[in-house]
Amino acid sequence: QVQLVESGGGLVQAGGSLRLSCTASLHTISTYPMAWLRQAPGKKREFVASIDWAGGSTSYDDSVKDRFTISRDNAKNTVYLQMNSLKPEDTAVYYCNLDPKHPYSFKWGQGTQVTVSS
Repeated sequence: QVQLVESGGGLVQAGGSLRLSCTASLHTISTYPMAWLRQAPGKKREFVASIDWAGGSTSYDDSVKDRFTISRDNAKNTVYLQMNSLKPEDTAVYYCNLDPKHPYSFKWGQGTQVTVSS
């Protein structure tokens, strides 16, 4: 079973940037489409961005388009999320997992907290 560990979160002012990482262990994720999702307090987990297995195709929620960039390094078994021009509404715990379009999901990691102050 794949083990996912998210990192890179923190406290940042509005307009700032963060780069999140998601590293998998116990099994390769290089052949799977991956995604970042987030969950704000009192809200359901929501889709942020996805990337195909080769990194050639990406998709974004409208709320983060043109501000966030998803990428991956299959040699490092890692998926990234570069977040620029952060807004207070981006505050959430961020998770990575299989693309929600996939019928299965890996075991969820602990996520990484992103807090954007106004």
